Amino acid sequence: MAGQVDVLVVGAGPSGLALGIDLARRGVDALVVERTDGLFPGSRGKGLQPRTMEVFDDLGVLDAIREAGGAYPVGMIWRDGRRVGEHRMSDPPEETEGVPYGQPWMVPQWRTQEILLARLRELGGRVAFRREAVGLAQDADGVTVHFADGADVRARYAVAADGGRSTVRRALGVGMTGETVDPLPALVADVRLTGLDRDNWHFFQGGEGGDPLMALCPLAGTEDFQLVARFPEGAALDPSPDGVRELVATRSHLRREDVTDVRWASDFRPRAALADRFREGRVLLVGDAAHIHPPAGGQGLNTSVQDAYNLGWKLGAVLRDGAPASLLDTYEEERRPVAADVLRLSTSVHRGETRRGGATRQLRLGYRTSSLTEETRRTPGPVRAGDRAPDATVDGVRLFDAFRGPHWTLLTAGADLARAYGAGVFLIRPDGYVGWAGETAEGLAAYTGRVGVGDAYRTLG
Repeated sequence: MAGQVDVLVVGAGPSGLALGIDLARRGVDALVVERTDGLFPGSRGKGLQPRTMEVFDDLGVLDAIREAGGAYPVGMIWRDGRRVGEHRMSDPPEETEGVPYGQPWMVPQWRTQEILLARLRELGGRVAFRREAVGLAQDADGVTVHFADGADVRARYAVAADGGRSTVRRALGVGMTGETVDPLPALVADVRLTGLDRDNWHFFQGGEGGDPLMALCPLAGTEDFQLVARFPEGAALDPSPDGVRELVATRSHLRREDVTDVRWASDFRPRAALADRFREGRVLLVGDAAHIHPPAGGQGLNTSVQDAYNLGWKLGAVLRDGAPASLLDTYEEERRPVAADVLRLSTSVHRGETRRGGATRQLRLGYRTSSLTEETRRTPGPVRAGDRAPDATVDGVRLFDAFRGPHWTLLTAGADLARAYGAGVFLIRPDGYVGWAGETAEGLAAYTGRVGVGDAYRTLG
């Protein structure tokens, strides 16, 4: 391991790898460390929301992600060995020019992480496995992270991306406030089996007074099914291969021997929790280290990746572009309220109070109240400062193509832009949100000077 780096990222999950990619393309000397000897092996976070697909477009992995996965299948309900009806998991997607990736995309988490790791290495980024962080100390100039093997790494900033049981968060003394979302324990596993088609997501309902639900979802791009099962309060869960086979045989018409392989299994109890703060000095928290989501609605991995996307450009601006260090304060200012809102949403989806659809696709999330946001128009149009910048075609150029990369983009008024955004001038942040909007460019220089952008942006229109 390097003895000194600009940024040390602890944890090679989706948020840690996404942050590593963003830093690598900005020329930031970063190291991602992971305590285990490889990437997470399970399918757990399999749903990628449309906003995350846009992030992956910018990070250069969208084609690989699309090739690796597929759309969600229609649910099929089974009872007593018979198909009794279909179940639509979410409202129909809306794909328009402004929303080019309208539907959620299913990719097993292990495959998403493989793709992110390959992209990180392609950009020259580094990951060190079998490196367990056990403590840290920080001062005014940096952070020293201690490892179980006795090594230390010194960094200007450190990022905790090491999951819900984050060692780094605990070493900082940052608490986490939350609740048990569902009193019933659950089991998730990746299995291979025969006897079920791969065109449907299969739901097996117990009879009156019978066992709770079990579901088997074909994982696009693989031969596997993801199994999820709930259990009565106090039940003993057995995630062993024999236990999983017995579960399938008990709750469906399939036999034990129809389960030909149990590739990964884990038990869990759905929780929702939020870290008391997302920053402590020179250490910042992302992903599950900062917020824990129940699985329903596919919000956890997506929110985690978008944490990294928000933080990456800010670290790059401070470390490489001369932006004030205070810019990093806006990470918690922007992402903690978003995480809190998404936690409420995912809890509501888990409890059956909210249907998957527009809100869960994360396209409506934004930063209108952020200190980085300035809306100076007297009559704003459909897109305001702080909103996600939608796709469009301006002067024959697709906006997402113009945004792609680690830069800011200035959109000047024109007929094409006015139809999509409303009249005005828009400065788009590197993470695809409108930072500043005005009727003319008057006031733009003051904003870019305050944020530390200067004139380092591309102009279109």
